[in-house]
Amino acid sequence: MKIEKNKEHKSKKINNLKAKGFNLYEIIGIIVITSIISIATSGIIINNNYRTSSGLSYSELLKDDKVKEFLNVYSKVVAGYYESVDKDGAIDSAINGMVSYIGDEYTTYMDNEDASVLVNSLSGKYEGIGISISTQDVGLIVKVHDNSPASASGLQVNDRIIKVNDTKITKDNAGDISKLIKESTDKKVKLTVNRDNQELEFNLELKEINTPAVSDDIIESNGHKIGYMKISTFSKTLTEQVASSLTKMEGQNIDSLIIDLRDNGGGYLNVATDVASLFLEKGKAIYSLESKNGTSTKKDETDEKRTYPIMVLINGATASAAEILTGALVDSYGAETLGTTSYGKGKVQQAMNLKDGSLVKYTTYKWLRPNGECIDEAGIDPKYGVELEIIKDEEGKIKEVHDTQYTKAIEIMSNKDIN
Repeated sequence: MKIEKNKEHKSKKINNLKAKGFNLYEIIGIIVITSIISIATSGIIINNNYRTSSGLSYSELLKDDKVKEFLNVYSKVVAGYYESVDKDGAIDSAINGMVSYIGDEYTTYMDNEDASVLVNSLSGKYEGIGISISTQDVGLIVKVHDNSPASASGLQVNDRIIKVNDTKITKDNAGDISKLIKESTDKKVKLTVNRDNQELEFNLELKEINTPAVSDDIIESNGHKIGYMKISTFSKTLTEQVASSLTKMEGQNIDSLIIDLRDNGGGYLNVATDVASLFLEKGKAIYSLESKNGTSTKKDETDEKRTYPIMVLINGATASAAEILTGALVDSYGAETLGTTSYGKGKVQQAMNLKDGSLVKYTTYKWLRPNGECIDEAGIDPKYGVELEIIKDEEGKIKEVHDTQYTKAIEIMSNKDIN
């Protein structure tokens, strides 16, 4: 299926897609109308045992006069139009028109490129060696991820990559380092780095690595050990990363925790559920789903829990699954919030993957906080409203940003009475 549209850079697409709200259930299926067209044009025999993902048989759907009318128009136009008709384009337009008609910003059609970017960004895994490279300083390694081929080989932060296999790295091709590594033959790569004016060679094997979604730190202040955890997205591998981070920090005897969900656009609903379950007491509510058929509540079903004080940092880009976790921690755990009002996405989507890799997503529920509130278009107001301190020059350009939200959170947590 092809839809004519301007293509943006993939990194921008990820943010745009998150803003549009693909943040929840993975439901694999085939859109009904596409299946009907396929059957109608290929002559497949339908019986009552052949059913759609919604439970209706195709023969039942074909009793719908509107469906019959659509099929009739489609067949007439394809057969009778004086020029050749692009069938894929016609069906694309029909699907896109159907979801656009609903008027819900989160009910959309995505072509295969958009869908691929989205799915890959939330998969939580990539094939590589486990390093982060500076975008400002040519070839400079700024992070070596734990449990990666890079860490096992002995690569270090501040090593400068000067060659990937036989390709010398310059300012003109520095942006291609990741691509050069991934395109290495036999999943093996030789890196030449400069370390303290010495050239060192490392032979590494590419492996599947969890995309880092968690970073952490421990701050000692006023006799307290405060854990800090930054969560960037709710990808498929997040829960194990959060669990690992908690084990590490709790092993160093933290007595409170700051969870930073600022600029987190969400991810998968089941991941938000699993992460909340690491903290809540068994039986506590995480969220409720409200539809035309009623309301159901999701509760923690695990025995694992925490009891120390938690502060959640939020801002206007904290959305969807990140808001679900925030609401659960505030209402069912007793956590506090600091920052600015969150985005306010209180709807849940299901997705149907089409055969060519494109997909349709449509809103199926509103979700409610454990306290019964729907945050859609309203967001979550923080207990402590704190803005970032932004310093601008005479032309109004941003010169410095002071993270006063983080600083205030440390101040509050370092003055809490810990039993």
